[in-house]
Amino acid sequence: MKKIRITQVKSAIDRPERQKRTMKALGISKMNQTVEKEATPQILGMVEKVHHLVKVEEVTA
Repeated sequence: MKKIRITQVKSAIDRPERQKRTMKALGISKMNQTVEKEATPQILGMVEKVHHLVKVEEVTA
């Protein structure tokens, strides 16, 4: 399965609680923090919910 790199580029302050919880579930808690995740349908759905707060890149092995 391919991997994606998710980086927070905008603050979660003044965002709905649901979006804050989604960011935490993705493992992101600080600005410019980057995490690598498997591109499962669940992760891609979470990224879609907060796409305006993050930058997503494919990881090439």
